[in-house]
Amino acid sequence: MEFTTLAQLTEHFSDKQTCIDYLTNLRWAGNVTCTFCGNEKVYELKGATKRFKCAKCRKQFSAIKGTIFENSPISLQTWFIAVYILTAHKKGISSVQLATDLGVTQKTAWFMAHRIRFALKTKSFETQLDGVIQADETFMGGKNKNRHADKKVPQSQGLSVNDKTPFWGMVDNDGEVRTQVIPNTQAKTIKPIIQKMVKEGSILVTDEWQAYCQLRKNYLHIVINHKEGKYVANGFTTNRIEGFWSILKRGVYGIYHQVSAAPAPLL
Repeated sequence: MEFTTLAQLTEHFSDKQTCIDYLTNLRWAGNVTCTFCGNEKVYELKGATKRFKCAKCRKQFSAIKGTIFENSPISLQTWFIAVYILTAHKKGISSVQLATDLGVTQKTAWFMAHRIRFALKTKSFETQLDGVIQADETFMGGKNKNRHADKKVPQSQGLSVNDKTPFWGMVDNDGEVRTQVIPNTQAKTIKPIIQKMVKEGSILVTDEWQAYCQLRKNYLHIVINHKEGKYVANGFTTNRIEGFWSILKRGVYGIYHQVSAAPAPLL
């Protein structure tokens, strides 16, 4: 089920039962299993809302058990609207604006936004991407030339990470994006990530950065040499991942204004 407008979503999810039925079908597709022990033999209980009871552990549960909606006093209709708004704004949305749109407090909107973001990233890296994959790296952080004299960072030119946080990312032809904070942009850092996230034999499109030079053994590596003024090679480009970086940075600049540098994960 897809909704192209917020009006369509609010019209469809007009009551709690509709939301529960949607979650139940989305989660189990007709084959309900116990959220406590995983047993497949469950009974549907009679009542106002759709609840189930496990034949093995005898515990009761519903579709919201174990989800971001569990133990929340916020209605499912409001949660669904928040999910739509948060995912529809490409450059993000502040908790203040989200609170205004939902009619809740800023603290509630902040809490909801963090839960939704957690749900978006959880289990998203279980399968490898394949097909045509565009990969690139970027840096987040202010420009040294714009800093006050007493705040300038020495030796921060080029690919220095003294005053920048490096990011690596990739996107497939379906628009699915994977990003990760990295400690540096060296081959020993980037290569293991690619091997973990990209299926062997895929077409990998990158720029001429030296960290990608050793990938031809496992992938069909297409190099777009930007230094030579080339941006297309046999129909392949890195425009999509570069466009994603542009949207990400516009979101920080225009919506969030300032973000803290996240620590790079252990590789």
